[in-house]
Amino acid sequence: MKIVNRQEFEDVIKNGYTLVDFYADWCGPCKMLAPILEEVKDEYPDIDFIKVNVDNESELASTYRIMSIPAVFLFKDGEMIAKTGGLQPKEAIKAFIDSNLK
Repeated sequence: MKIVNRQEFEDVIKNGYTLVDFYADWCGPCKMLAPILEEVKDEYPDIDFIKVNVDNESELASTYRIMSIPAVFLFKDGEMIAKTGGLQPKEAIKAFIDSNLK
């Protein structure tokens, strides 16, 4: 998954569906979620999957009120439509995505 900065973030989320993983390098659950998201990504070719490091992009973290990580947000055409948090198994992430695709 591509790690993006604020400028890239705005460009990526503006069209279609985008799943964003807000994480930090020091976060254990974030490290455990990363390979799960990589697997899920392969099953959803029409969704962009990106990562935002909350330590490097504190303005984005503040904008989206990230209070705990990992935090996974789903955007459609630039608007946040759903969010979930914490380490979750693959099936829970897929259910989160499926329940929010419109």
